[in-house]
Amino acid sequence: MAVEIEASWLKILHDEFEKDYMIKLKQFLKEEKDAGHKVYPKGSDIFYAFNHTPFDNLKAVILGQDPYHGANQAFGLSFAVQKGITVPPSLKNIYKELQTDVSGFTIPNHGDLTKWADQGVLLLNATLTVQAGKPGSHQKKGWEIFTDTVIRKISEEKEGVVFLLWGKFAQAKSELIDDQKHYILKAAHPSPYSADNGFFGCKHFSKTNALLSSQNKTPIDWQIE
Repeated sequence: MAVEIEASWLKILHDEFEKDYMIKLKQFLKEEKDAGHKVYPKGSDIFYAFNHTPFDNLKAVILGQDPYHGANQAFGLSFAVQKGITVPPSLKNIYKELQTDVSGFTIPNHGDLTKWADQGVLLLNATLTVQAGKPGSHQKKGWEIFTDTVIRKISEEKEGVVFLLWGKFAQAKSELIDDQKHYILKAAHPSPYSADNGFFGCKHFSKTNALLSSQNKTPIDWQIE
């Protein structure tokens, strides 16, 4: 696995790529490939979120758990899918919430959230790869150590970042975040199984922009064209 990660991230994460867990993770991914297993996303997209949201530009974090495991879905952004792929149920619910929360938002016909990433929203999955057709198959292989480190580094070295934590898994990561320096917004997961129990009506998108504006930071344009 070649490390293709944006320079400001590489500066703060450089040591991680030499640690034992990462060496074992690279070996695991090589073994998956050698065994003929298809892994998503493709290698050049594993760090897509980092490459489109430099550490220096980071304003907000939306935390997911696992990449999508279907063909052509995952490309390195949590909750997002490539253009031309059916918008998944959780993202449909995110769009529904945006429509009621952000004035003028219209629901797009695709799930590519790169526009958010380019504005400083880190769309981070806790696990960055998955075997095709096998959800959760790359959990506990080392990725969580890496992404927990990412969250800690953001907490330690940035100020005023807005963390959007949806569901119990994401909310458990709040222990890695200094809530005296940053803003933590919690809600139910946007999955159809839980969205009615506290995701709908959370207004996290307008709240994020209000918090950014209060720091004289440019708000996020949530509209996806």
